[in-house]
Amino acid sequence: MSAHGPDKGTFEKALGEVLKPVYQGATPAFMFESRYAFEPTRLAMTTPALQKDYDKVWQGFDKAQL
Repeated sequence: MSAHGPDKGTFEKALGEVLKPVYQGATPAFMFESRYAFEPTRLAMTTPALQKDYDKVWQGFDKAQL
């Protein structure tokens, strides 16, 4: 129940790509799933590494594109 997927820029770039396999190397991205809701720790919410404006990557999507 947490958002995941490409940001708007990546999504728009993908719209014009030729559909073929592409190697995605040298990337730290990962996802995992659970039937349980995730609750971040206090450390996770207060670390200087936290991207406080991360939700902005989801802005600008037109529901018709999805």
